[in-house]
Amino acid sequence: MAVFDRSMTVGPEGEEGAAAVRVERWAEPVAVPVWSPGKRIGFRWVFTYLVLYLLPTYLSLLTYIPGGGTVYGAYNNLLQAIVTWVGKLAFHVNITVFPNGSGDTTYNYVEVFFLALVAALAALVWTLLDRRRLEYSRLHDWLRAYVRFGLGFTLIEYGASKVIPTQFPSPSLGKLLQPFGSSSPMGLLWTFMGASPAYTIFAGASEMIGGLLLMTRRTTLLGALACMAVLGNVVMLNFCYDVPVKLYSSHLFLMAFFLAAPDLRRLADLLIFNRRVEPAVHRPLFAGKLWHRTALVVRTLFLAGFAVLGLYETYGIYQIYGAGAPKSPLYGIWNVDELVLDGVARPPLLTDESRWRRVVFDHADGLSIHLMDDTRQGYVVKLDAVKKTLALSRRDKPAFKAALVYDRPDPGHLTLAGTFDGHPVRAVLHRTDPGKLLLNSRGFRWINEYPFNR
Repeated sequence: MAVFDRSMTVGPEGEEGAAAVRVERWAEPVAVPVWSPGKRIGFRWVFTYLVLYLLPTYLSLLTYIPGGGTVYGAYNNLLQAIVTWVGKLAFHVNITVFPNGSGDTTYNYVEVFFLALVAALAALVWTLLDRRRLEYSRLHDWLRAYVRFGLGFTLIEYGASKVIPTQFPSPSLGKLLQPFGSSSPMGLLWTFMGASPAYTIFAGASEMIGGLLLMTRRTTLLGALACMAVLGNVVMLNFCYDVPVKLYSSHLFLMAFFLAAPDLRRLADLLIFNRRVEPAVHRPLFAGKLWHRTALVVRTLFLAGFAVLGLYETYGIYQIYGAGAPKSPLYGIWNVDELVLDGVARPPLLTDESRWRRVVFDHADGLSIHLMDDTRQGYVVKLDAVKKTLALSRRDKPAFKAALVYDRPDPGHLTLAGTFDGHPVRAVLHRTDPGKLLLNSRGFRWINEYPFNR
């Protein structure tokens, strides 16, 4: 097996000197130590598990190719059928909820069990059929490449959704009015992140940089360490704020650790024991230089295309669902001054828990009504700006209907009249400027004479 020897330097005319530049040459095969039986068995299990776990990540890339989505969909359908069957057989559970934004469903836990079991069976068969092999250094190099690209693509994709803030958008008007105590831990985290676009972009850039560093072998260790730092924080946030991505983020962290593990002893010698550390030897994945250089070109082009496409798609999502999405013509927080329901005036009493307190128009196709007890209900809205009508519906209650006519005598006042779930209603409202809320107005200051903790 040939290896690169990166220790030779030559000058412009071929002689050694101060103006030397690094070149690469192919050296003779290097002796590889024999692996212990336990290490060989463990590698077989890890190899099978990681290949299977990351396979959906690679298959998802096929969706960028016409017709490729069919292959990805067929694999997911097959996996769902198998995992559902394993759930019934091994745990006596009937899986009806599949991954839906939550990565910690019963399905996900059974899937991890299934993949671990398949990897164990594969390692057993592999051990019986391949007892003469004493090491898997070459296969380990290919597995590292497989994990590097799989983890790198994932972090670039996640990072892009933060660099262009779509994963953590700015808090909606309804979220700004929600009491802290009624927020879920995950909702609080999303508000914390979204309240500072600069920090969200920083977090995303950190993920993207870590992912990009994994794409070359020279920077793999640096990338793995960066990813461990970033993902370690992500894992802790997911566990401490009950974000249902605990399984997946933990796997990503362990993949980064897997990539850094071969160099941990060298790092300890350098950073802890103050010992001399020799340069790492990188074996080429391809025996021929032509194949090696072709792979470098293909990798670079694909990586650049994937990163640009990821940012472009995220920008499209930002324009539809993020801060760049169209706002309602009635955008704002509207406090209900007067409310007449079924012909009866409902004064703003805290004891009247079902009385409207605010109507919040945020996105173009939705509004929320906040009651006196601070509960809120969201509605889908079809607004006709010419006729000045609002047609309301609810996704969780298909029978609900509301037809309202609005009038805006001036920018700060609004009236609503019509039927609301079969009841005649009339409301008079005035607008509160969202920009005056402390979370929006405080901003950044270099000088703070006293802590401003409210």
